[in-house]
Amino acid sequence: MNLEKIKEYVKIKHGKQRRKQGTPYYLHPYAVAEILKNKGFDEEYQATGLLHDILEDTNGKQEEILSLSNNKVLQAVLLVTKENDYNMQDYITRIEKNDIAKMVKLADRYHNLKESLLTKPSFKKKYIKETEKWYIKMAEGTCFEEDIKKVFENLKNSLEKDGSIL
Repeated sequence: MNLEKIKEYVKIKHGKQRRKQGTPYYLHPYAVAEILKNKGFDEEYQATGLLHDILEDTNGKQEEILSLSNNKVLQAVLLVTKENDYNMQDYITRIEKNDIAKMVKLADRYHNLKESLLTKPSFKKKYIKETEKWYIKMAEGTCFEEDIKKVFENLKNSLEKDGSIL
């Protein structure tokens, strides 16, 4: 598995996509993979972090992911991919049964929470509610628990500074 090859694929597939705050989209999966690396996770976790939005947000194919990685990575990517009309409870339950998918989703949420500090109050509110309902519990007992709680509180505090109420 070659992480540099996967990075190039991710950059090409996300192309000119932009995040809500205007940054190139591919920087997000790069950051998720870097967070996982810094937490000590191996290349399968990092590769999944790089590829986690490919099926959901690009025209990337399962076969391409498999050719760049392995079946464990593909399965974890499939688990974190939201399908049309998905049920959030089912989505979370599936993710929690696979450690790679779970850690990637928590790294993804952590990065998204940090980035959402730069978004509009309406988006912050949505993100706070979603994190409170689903991700605080998922993070319990993991290496992401304190990180997510801290950035979650920062996000809530930023809303109060904006004069917004939850």
